[in-house]
Amino acid sequence: MEWQTDILGADFESCAFEAAGPDGVVRRATLVRHVPRQGADSPGGFPPSANRSVLFLHGWSDYFFNVALAEFWTGQGFHFYALDMHNHGRSLQADRPGGYVEHLNDYDAEISKAIDMIRSSDGHGQEPGSLTLMGHSTGGLVAALWVSSHPGSVQYLVLNSPWLEMHGSSVVRRAAQTMVKPLARFRPTTILRLPERGFYYRSISSSAEGEWLLDDKYRPPLAFPMRAGWLSAVLSGHTRVARGLRIDIPILVLISGASANGMVWQESMRHSDAVLDVNTMAVRAMTLGRTVTLERVDGGLHDVFLSAGPVRADAYDRLARWIHGYITNEPRTEPPAGYELGQAGETP
Repeated sequence: MEWQTDILGADFESCAFEAAGPDGVVRRATLVRHVPRQGADSPGGFPPSANRSVLFLHGWSDYFFNVALAEFWTGQGFHFYALDMHNHGRSLQADRPGGYVEHLNDYDAEISKAIDMIRSSDGHGQEPGSLTLMGHSTGGLVAALWVSSHPGSVQYLVLNSPWLEMHGSSVVRRAAQTMVKPLARFRPTTILRLPERGFYYRSISSSAEGEWLLDDKYRPPLAFPMRAGWLSAVLSGHTRVARGLRIDIPILVLISGASANGMVWQESMRHSDAVLDVNTMAVRAMTLGRTVTLERVDGGLHDVFLSAGPVRADAYDRLARWIHGYITNEPRTEPPAGYELGQAGETP
């Protein structure tokens, strides 16, 4: 492994690697880790333990950039890692379609290899410790499916607005599957001409009406083109979730308190999920496993940890409460100063 200073600055390192998927295709991914230079202790928290790590999976057409999220986990005593999956973010390649995947289990090999790299970095020859897998949106769907297919590999699962079902109901999903399946089979990379809204990007980007500094090279304002094979893969994942994943580890699901949909911008999109149907997510969350904690964050955006300062402070508090209820034995500490006001300007 060759770690290099990451685009996020001196407190982060990244390592590009390749992994062969179940189809034999070798794909490139990038593992990012938080390595605070100020010392072992993170402000207001515990020194990271060799026995606790977390791996974050971004959403579709996205990449890891949330410095505050990494600092939060480090402050709770975890080694923090994030994976830019193939065809996303740091792993984009000029000759590959951005965001594209034909089967969601094409991500399995790179997730498994990333976890092996984490175990190697953090274990130092000791008994393997606990690993928490965290996923946002499509990354939440990928994380849930991976955990279901790899029992015993991780000990905890945290999902931030996971895309577990289509808007409305399974009826909508089945109708969409019927329409897209023939095209996905014979012409999987065909671009689907659907309306481009960009409202979520508008709500988070400092170049629009948000407060987060995003790199358009890694996270395009209107997302990557939606292709038939990709949509078919996501719909198949939704079908698996609807049948029940029977995950046997503790799961935390954080979602906004409300959704805001439509073809024109609404002020409510500043404090609601403008991407997914939160009530559908709440229902589907109960099919993930036997131990599921559902937290609704009033005023939350699609990524609750990119919401307005007081709202994301609430989201971090809910996450901290769950961590200290299920994972750690230490007394709770307050999140480092700045979470409620935000550290958005420190991201690239």
